[in-house]
Amino acid sequence: MMKLFYPALFHKTEEGGFWISFPDIPECLTEGDDMTQAYEMAMDALGLALESRMADGETLPPASDPSCIAPAEDAFLVIVEFDQLEYRKKHSTKSVKKTLTIPEWLNEEAMARNINFSKTLQEALLAKCQ
Repeated sequence: MMKLFYPALFHKTEEGGFWISFPDIPECLTEGDDMTQAYEMAMDALGLALESRMADGETLPPASDPSCIAPAEDAFLVIVEFDQLEYRKKHSTKSVKKTLTIPEWLNEEAMARNINFSKTLQEALLAKCQ
């Protein structure tokens, strides 16, 4: 899994909040009532846009050099992180069935201890993926 960082423009609104745009991802727009909410919404919107592009088989655009972006008077530049593993943990609930093989003695020992195989495998895979 990967972490990506994209520059975002946080535009101040007359109402006091922010609307956010991403120069490298024109379809990615969102808003928030305050800085905390705006940043959280920006992370979610970025995740949705990037995951959508990946699902469509598109290549992700490279992130622009922040020093090459000149914000308008009502805006300022913020770097927004996209952590693919965290995004998928939060938004993907789809399960897939996996068939695996383990030694018989290990199966018997785990069953005797009432170990949940699915939960144990998920925990082990998460530990390996981080």
